[in-house]
Amino acid sequence: MSHGILARHGWGALAAFSILAVVALGVAISLAVSIGEISIPVDTTIKAVANRLLGTTFQLSRIHEGIVWDYRLSRALVAASAGAALAVSGAILQAMLRNPLAEPYVLGISAGASTGAVAVMILGFGYGVLTLSTGAFVGAVVAFVMVSLLAAGAGGGSDRIILAGVAGSQMFNALTSYIVTTSANAEQARGVMFWLLGSLSGVRWPDVYLAGPVAIGGFALCMLYARALDAFTFGADAAAALGIPVMRVRLVLLGLTALLTATMVSIVGSIGFVGLVIPHAARFLVGPGHGRLLPATAMTGAIFMVLADIVSRIIIPQQILPIGVVTALFGAPAFAFILYRARQSV
Repeated sequence: MSHGILARHGWGALAAFSILAVVALGVAISLAVSIGEISIPVDTTIKAVANRLLGTTFQLSRIHEGIVWDYRLSRALVAASAGAALAVSGAILQAMLRNPLAEPYVLGISAGASTGAVAVMILGFGYGVLTLSTGAFVGAVVAFVMVSLLAAGAGGGSDRIILAGVAGSQMFNALTSYIVTTSANAEQARGVMFWLLGSLSGVRWPDVYLAGPVAIGGFALCMLYARALDAFTFGADAAAALGIPVMRVRLVLLGLTALLTATMVSIVGSIGFVGLVIPHAARFLVGPGHGRLLPATAMTGAIFMVLADIVSRIIIPQQILPIGVVTALFGAPAFAFILYRARQSV
């Protein structure tokens, strides 16, 4: 499909979609704050936020106000930031590598982050200095550097990057499994497994102050390269013929992708399929032009992740399911469909 279903109806339809997406994200965040073991009315949520941000004096239950501000709102904002960042990273990789199955985890960043977190949690590396998130971030950066060096040594092409990412993922996953098997007790192993499947349970406001600026700043920088990404969809040679500095742009965008993914994985753990499925859904709606695609991908990813978090908290009574399980339940069938479409187009 050369144009999205909305793009074919002109800028009016795209503008309406943009407004609807903003409203939908606001509604999703409001629902995420209201829904849980203790139900909180939406008007109470609004009043609690107004008391903190605007200095109003609405009389509210201290328990409700604490749940809204100290727990659920920060969790929803981090979910939205992570969904937007991972989805945008997937859109960038699919354009640069010209592969509809490319996504952030193809670079091995998630596997490296898992190894870094496990090293801090179980082996005690950097104990007292490194937090779990910091260890995961360091592991993600190390994985990206190793995969980049491996790809460069193999010729540096798009296919080489994908193969290097697969090899790096397998290596770091094996290392994580080895550490857990040989050094973890039962409680530690359970904690690691829950983190590896993605978790927003421990998210608080300091995580918002990291995830929010990284997601917004990374998205803004990616938008500066929207035209270059359009050129990359026709291949590196075509981009070079149009005057795009291919190596520099590729290095910058891969670095941005690594930063976005590593930051979110270090906060919420490994969450798959967002970077794979959401860009395809956005492309179906607004078309392949990255000036439209990147904003649509960011908003769709944010909404999807917030809704997935709601499902993870209510699907099993009195139990929170890892959010990665929820995204996989929706993402795996979509992945199969994308794979089928890719095979049909060959």
